[in-house]
This record gives sequence, structure tokens and C-alpha cells, in this order.
Amino acid sequence: MTSAVAVPSRAPAETIEQSRPAAASDRNQQSLLFALPKGRLAQDSLSFLEQAGLSIPTDTESRKLILPAADGSTGFVMAKPRDVPTYVEHGAADLGICGLDVVRETDRAVYEPLLLPFGHCRLSVAGPADEAAVPPGESGDFADLAVKPATYSSSPGTPLRYMSQPRIATEYPHLSRRFFAERGVNAEIIALGGSVELGPILGLADLIVDVVQTGTTLRMNGLVEIRTILESQAVLVVNRASYQLKAAEINRIIERMRLLTT
Repeated sequence: MTSAVAVPSRAPAETIEQSRPAAASDRNQQSLLFALPKGRLAQDSLSFLEQAGLSIPTDTESRKLILPAADGSTGFVMAKPRDVPTYVEHGAADLGICGLDVVRETDRAVYEPLLLPFGHCRLSVAGPADEAAVPPGESGDFADLAVKPATYSSSPGTPLRYMSQPRIATEYPHLSRRFFAERGVNAEIIALGGSVELGPILGLADLIVDVVQTGTTLRMNGLVEIRTILESQAVLVVNRASYQLKAAEINRIIERMRLLTT
């Protein structure tokens, strides 16, 4: 005799709804989702948005995935800085704030309607202080062309354009590769996740490309800036579809923010 197989009954719609993650439910209740970078730009971003008259989360230390604004109108997700343009490009977030250096490095297809008045820094090439030199007769503007790499320590300062495959340690492989390629330098790019200053110290690299604010970290590790690749600051990024579908809300935010930048 064949026994009947019990088929589980479908759960009521109310039960299914209750089982959904809270983050998804919260997202549906908010008209806009803002992606903000964790770390040094987080507090500056929130302060700027508050000055612009926007409601911000009251508990930024919460472990919730999406933090609601105080008035519940907007959701905020605190993401790794390099993930912000990715969330925005793919529509997981409508808007975001991150560094211009991150936008250029990740090369995401997002709108950049507004540069913001904080997060100023620069992406620079740097190298050992005792290996950098300006060739006789050349001005300081050409200091980037005279670097004696570790692999050529017995030779005088060698112009970058004549160096044979210098090794570059960086968290910015895309921008670094393009910078050196545009100058005819066949650089070997070594991608690191942090503390790139260790590259020249440990003999892993001849030069580094990294974000610089005051230059203190470079000096403490015997490094000097050689050339600025990119001047950076915070930038507002917007999802292309959201910019069309939620034009009124987004333009209202942009105009409020613009008033603080003029």
C-alpha cells in the first residue's frame, strides 16, 4: 500500500510578510535611500546634510542595515566608501556621497551633479625622500620626472619616462595604471588593501600612489610627494534612473545642498 505524502500548507500571507527582513520592509516605506561612506567622511556627510535641512538618522551607531531618518522619509545605508558608487549605479541606493577619487577609480556610471565643500585631499605619487631628486636645470614642476627607484639604487636620479617598469604600490590600480601609461611608463602595479607606505620600506615597490591630506604619514615613513594625480573632495552621486523617476525629490535635495556650496 502506498502511503500518502503530506504536503505542507502554504503559510498565510500575513506570516510571509512578517518573515521578510526588516531592512526590505523599511526600504519600501522610504521614498529615497542615501548611501554614505563609513569612516572619515561619514560625520562630515551627515553634518552637511543636516545643514542643508535634511532629516538624518538619530542613532548612527545602530547595527540596522538601513537607518531611517528622524522623520522616516529617507533611509541611510552606511557602506564602505568604495561600495557607495556601486550601490548607486545599480539602483540599490538613489543617491550617495563619496570621494571624487573613489568615483574616478571605480569608474561607475553615475551622475555627479555637485561637488561638496569637505573631504578635500589629493591622490599623489610618493617615494623615498632620499631617492627623489630634481635634475640640474629643471624646475620643481618636473620633480615627478626624477626618481631613482630602489632597483636602480646605484644610478643617479632617473626620469620616470625612462625607468624600466617601476613597481607601484597602491589602493588605486586603475588611476595609477592610467597615469603612468599616459606618460609612457610601463609600470608594474601592485594592488594593496592598505598601508601602502610599507611598499618602499619593505622593498616591495619603488613608489606608491595614495591619498594625501597633510602629508604627515608620508613624512613619518621617510616618503615625499612627487606628483599630484588628482585633487579630490566629496561628491554627490545619483542613480541615473532615479534622477528621472524621482526628479522632484532629488532636485529639491540638490538645490538645498547647492546653497551651501556657493
